[in-house]
Amino acid sequence: MDARTERFRQLLEPVHDRVLTFARGLCKSAADGDDLFQESALRAFTKLDALREDGAFRTWLFRIVVSVHRKRARRAFWRRFLPLGDGPDGEDDASPASGERDYRVSAWSPDAGDATARARAALATLSAEQREAIVLFEMEGWQVDEIAQLQNVTTSAVKSRLARGRDRLRTYYERELGTTPSPVLNGDTP
Repeated sequence: MDARTERFRQLLEPVHDRVLTFARGLCKSAADGDDLFQESALRAFTKLDALREDGAFRTWLFRIVVSVHRKRARRAFWRRFLPLGDGPDGEDDASPASGERDYRVSAWSPDAGDATARARAALATLSAEQREAIVLFEMEGWQVDEIAQLQNVTTSAVKSRLARGRDRLRTYYERELGTTPSPVLNGDTP
């Protein structure tokens, strides 16, 4: 194994699971999240020489995931205007029968697949920027200033994205699912 590959492996290993969880949280299905992660990891590997300081790898990799995610979102927007085939696009519904685990809990439960599918459907109603902010803040535990630096916006913009994203999620759960949102969505943005 060459030095570059070994360096990348050592940098990726401690953050692998967190970045994969983040990528899955941004996407409608675990498979799409895995694809997003792999595409981002490949891009990071090819641009590894541009990373000046190994301590900045975590933020740098998350920034790459965000960049690839936004590129995919733009591509998906334009794809709506192109006539494709007459079949379904093959989206994975993440049903409990599929055996998928809920990425937010360590143990499997009968409702884990349903909760994951509901969360993905709700997150899909948000803009890419709001979805990124919500997933980073609520699921990954990032601070508002860290998200602002990653998204290259002010902390006020991140707080606004979090508040508006929570409102849209709350509305989705109340209208579409007829349920009350979890307490984390009722919290105040710091």
